[in-house]
Formats: sequence, structure tokens, C-alpha cells
Amino acid sequence: MIRTVFTLAVTTVLLASPAFSQPQVQHSAHHDYRVVTVVDSLMNPWSMAFLPNGDMLVTERPGRLRIVRRGKLLPDPVPGVPEVLARGQGGLLDVVLHPNFPSNRLVYLSYSKPLGDSAAGATTAVARGRFENDRLTGLQDIFVAATKAPPGAGHFGSRLAFDKNGYLFITVGDRMVPPAGELTTHPAQDLSNHHGKIIRLHDDGRVPTDNPFVGREGAKPEIYSYGHRNMQALMVHPVTGDVWATEHGPQGGDELNLIKPGANYGWPVIGFGVNYRTGAAIHSGTHRDGMEQPVLVWVPSIAVAGIQYYSGDKFPGWKGSVFVGGMVGEQLVRLSIQGQTAEREEVLVRKQGRIRDVRQGTDGLIYLAIDSREGKATPILRLEPVPRN
Repeated sequence: MIRTVFTLAVTTVLLASPAFSQPQVQHSAHHDYRVVTVVDSLMNPWSMAFLPNGDMLVTERPGRLRIVRRGKLLPDPVPGVPEVLARGQGGLLDVVLHPNFPSNRLVYLSYSKPLGDSAAGATTAVARGRFENDRLTGLQDIFVAATKAPPGAGHFGSRLAFDKNGYLFITVGDRMVPPAGELTTHPAQDLSNHHGKIIRLHDDGRVPTDNPFVGREGAKPEIYSYGHRNMQALMVHPVTGDVWATEHGPQGGDELNLIKPGANYGWPVIGFGVNYRTGAAIHSGTHRDGMEQPVLVWVPSIAVAGIQYYSGDKFPGWKGSVFVGGMVGEQLVRLSIQGQTAEREEVLVRKQGRIRDVRQGTDGLIYLAIDSREGKATPILRLEPVPRN
């Protein structure tokens, strides 16, 4: 059964409160907490990754990888990052560590890779390199998506996650190819390209032999699932091993999906959103045989981005919860995932900015990357527990 989260009433309340004006101590069902600024003056921070020594790597979408060390943002970006096309939604995007990072020092970056001249645009790519002495060396692409997009298009996807077997999952958005004509012919429904797909690879870019479309004529063997729009969060559940992704819907209908091998998630044939501005219908309906249903739907959209399973001890009442960021909604949503179902528990961190990424630090605290549409400098925030009287 699909759970639909109606956020209109909540959003109306939130809009009445100016950004950054919340009381110092905030309350929730299980914990009182404080939202503090870790560092500021970042430009479009997109993702965070924590090193074993407590350092934080932060990607800035304009094309910089930054280091936060002992609560301070180092002044110089990390050398050795790939060239990106930093335009629109493109740039330097996700960053994750290899599961064996302490021994191999491998870091993975997703980015918008330029395709020839600027008029050709860019595609989603993933590169890996060794991070030593505060620099990247030996950087090489291990995946370059086969996509063609309208000029200036976004929806790069670009989220990365490793599972417990060391397989790397990559989201690739539909690249904003508009739905038109027969919806089943949209590139997201076509297995001969990477539009609107989740990819599964070995850590060096090789294709696993048990991927669902290996050996199928005309299908890209890297594809794990298809029929997606733009997946801006990706998580492998550390207990069950299930793969979860959040997906932006158009003008309503953001989704939380349980990702299954070979499954079709329906974009643009089915969905819960409508056309921007006009409100006209996009989809042929909300259900169709052979197409997966989302586990949770947000109506209207909160622009879901960032997802994190919480396993720390600093917030014991939240242990086992899953946190999802909202950009348009400017909120942090705490979910309870039981098996293959999900329930929304509560909304936290209201009106502190557009939450682009959510991560658990090595200290067991929860970190948020705040983005800006206007290109303003924004912070990394942290939730800290406050004793409840």
C-alpha cells in the first residue's frame, strides 16, 4: 500500500517563520536538539563524506572538493578533481568512500562531464581516485552515462552508494527529456540508454554478470532498474541490504522507492505529479501492470534530497530511523522503515534552508548540507542533543 504524505498544512505553518529564526532548542517526539552551524561560506554544497579520522569531505557544485578539519573549513580546495560543466544543475556532485577506504584510500566522485563543446552539454559520470595528503591522485572515470539531453538540461541524478557486497549503485536522471507522444517510448523506458536508470557496477566499473539485463539484446548491461525521473538520494539499508531511493516528482508526487533488480518504476507513464505552471496531467494514470508503485509519496513535493539511516548513539530514540531532506519544503523528515513499508514519523529542522544532503558523522551526530538557489554562501549544519528536563 502506498503511503501519501500531504504536506500542505505543514508547509503553510513553516512559511510563516523566517529562515534561521527557530528557537535555539527544538523539540521532537524522542529528543530535544539544537541546530548549530559547523562551517559556513560554502557555495552550493552538494554532498558530504566522513573520513575515519573525523575529517569531512564536501563537494561544492561549482567544481571544488573541500575539507572540514576539526570544525574548520580549510582554505584551499583539494587538487585533482575532474573538470565539470558547472551549469544549471550540473557540477561536482556526490562523494563517497570505498568500503575499504582505510586500506585503499579510494574516493568516488559523481559529476557532470562535459561532452565536447559547451553546446553539447554534459552527462553523468563517476570517477575514482586515491585521497592522500589532502589531494586526489590517479583519478579515472569508471562510468560515463550514455545520455543525450536538451541544451542546458539538468536531472543528472548522481547519487552513489555501496552495498555490503561491494557493488556500487549510481543514479542517473532522465536528463529532463520532456514527456511527449507515446509515453512508453520515453528514454527512461528505453533500455538502450542510461536516462532515468539506476546502475550497478563493481567498484572498478566492471559490469556484474548477474545484473538483470546482462545478455539482453539492445539493453545496457549496467542497468539495475529503470523508469525513474531524478533520484536525488540513495541508501543501502545496513541491516536488510535493501536499496532505497527518493525521486523528485514534477509539481507533486515525490517518491520513496524500494529498488528491485530489473523493475520498471513507471516514469513518465505513471506517477502522481502534474505539469509545472499549468497543472495539466502528465501521466496516463497512477498504476499500470508491470510498473512498480512507490512506498511513500509526498503531495505536494518537498523536493526530497539526501537520505540517511541513523545508527548512532547520540540520539538513542532515533536509532534505526531514516532521515530524508527536503529542499523546497526546507525540512528534515524522520521515517520508520519496517521491512518494505515506511511511515512518516515527524518533521524536524524547519525553515533552516534547502537541505541538499543528510549524513551521519563519525561522532554519531547528524549533518545537513544547505544549498541555495541564488548562489549565496550556505552552511553545513549539525543536530546536537540537548538534555530534556
